[in-house]
Amino acid sequence: MRSAKLLTAAGLLASASLVLAGCAPAAPEAEPENVELRMTVWTSNEDQLALFDSIADDYIADHPEVKSITFDPLPFEDYTTTLTTQVAGGKAPDLAWILENAAPDFVSTGALVDIQPALEATDGYEFDDLNEAATALWKKDGQLIAYPFSTSPFVVFANDDLLAAAGQPTSAELQADGKWNWEDISDIGSAVNAATGKAGFVIRDFDYTTWDNLASVWMGWGAAPWGDDGATCEFTSDEMVDAFTFLHEAAFDKKSMPGPGTTADFFAGESAFTVTQISRASLLAEGGFAWNLLPLPEGPAGEYSMVGQAGIGVMTQGKNTETAAEFLAYFSNPENSKKLAQWFPPARDSQLNAETLAAANPVLSAEQIEDVVVPGIATGVVRPGHTDSAKVGQTVRAALDAIWTPDADIEESLAGVCDAVEPLLGD
Repeated sequence: MRSAKLLTAAGLLASASLVLAGCAPAAPEAEPENVELRMTVWTSNEDQLALFDSIADDYIADHPEVKSITFDPLPFEDYTTTLTTQVAGGKAPDLAWILENAAPDFVSTGALVDIQPALEATDGYEFDDLNEAATALWKKDGQLIAYPFSTSPFVVFANDDLLAAAGQPTSAELQADGKWNWEDISDIGSAVNAATGKAGFVIRDFDYTTWDNLASVWMGWGAAPWGDDGATCEFTSDEMVDAFTFLHEAAFDKKSMPGPGTTADFFAGESAFTVTQISRASLLAEGGFAWNLLPLPEGPAGEYSMVGQAGIGVMTQGKNTETAAEFLAYFSNPENSKKLAQWFPPARDSQLNAETLAAANPVLSAEQIEDVVVPGIATGVVRPGHTDSAKVGQTVRAALDAIWTPDADIEESLAGVCDAVEPLLGD
C-alpha cells in the first residue's frame, strides 16, 4: 500500500492517467451475499472512525447482503498518489475520499461512477437540499459525480490582545470602521511587527510552498491562475500581478507577513492574524489570548469567500459500484450528514445554521457561525485545481520561487510561471 513512494513521478502520473481515463474494464459486481465494501480515507482520528463504523453498522443491520464495510486510512501527504497506485494495480477501493485539487482528474476522466441517480432514488435523501456552490466542483455535464462531504470555509482569526499590545484597534473595531480590507490589514500587521517583533498576518500552511493557499488572498483582486476552461495561464493578468505585488511588499517591504524561511504560529500567539479553515478553531484553546473570527478581508474586487473541500466518490474500478453508491446515499443522508457535521461541515442548505455547525466548532459563538461560517460555506469558491494536478502544481510552485526574493521583478517572474505551466494546461 505504501509502494507509491517507490514510483517515479512520471511513472505514477502515466499509470494513473491511463486508469483514471477508464482504460481498464470495470470489475464485475459481487454477488449480493458476498459484498465487502472498502472506502479509503485520510483520517486516523479514532472518534471519527468510530462514527463511520457506527453508520456502517446501522447500514449493515438493514442490508444483510453486505458482509462488511471497512474504512481504510491512508497518510494524507501521500493520499492521492497511494490511491491512484491502488487503482493502477487493480486494487481500487469501492469508495474514496477525493481531495479538492485532485477533483478535476477524478471527476472528468470517468474514474468515478455517476452517483446522482442513486442519491435521487433514495427515500428521504432530499437531493435538492444540497448546496449549489458546494456541489459545483463535483459535477460533470450537470450530474453529481461525487458527494462534497466536507466544505470548510477559509476565515481570519485575529489576536486582539496582540493588536492591543501594538496600540492597534481590535478586529471588531477595524471591521466596524470599514478597514477590514487587505491594505489596512497589511498596514496594521506592519505596525504589529514593528512594535512587538511578532508577525502581522500569516497565510497558514503556505510556507512559500503550498502556493494555492494564496488563492485566499488573490481572489480579493479577482485573480485566477488559469481561465475557466483551464487551457490558458492567467498568472500574467493585471489582477494577479497586483495581488503578488501586494504579497511581495508585505513580505519584504512592510514586514507585515513572514518572509521566506520565517514561521509564525497564530495559535501560539505569534501573529496578529491568520487565514485558515474553521476546522483549526480547536487550536484556540492552546493560545490563551482574546481572539475573534472574521471573514476574509475585502480586496480591490470586493467581498469574496473561499472554501476547502473533499468529496466522496464511487470508484468505477471498484467491485461493488451499485452497492457502494447505495451506501454513499445512506452515509450522506440528512440524519448522517448532521452527525458528520461535528467534524465535516455539511453541504446541505438546511444544515447551514448555528444549531448544526456549533457541534463542529464549540468554541465559536452562534453569531460567528451565522455571520462568518454559514455565508462562507454557502457562497465560497473552491481553491483552484487542474487536471494532472500533481505535475501542474509542482511546476507552478517551482516557477513561483523567482518571486520570493527582495528585488524580484513581479511581472517577469509571473511570465515565467506561464512559460513553465502553459504547455501542461491543454493536456
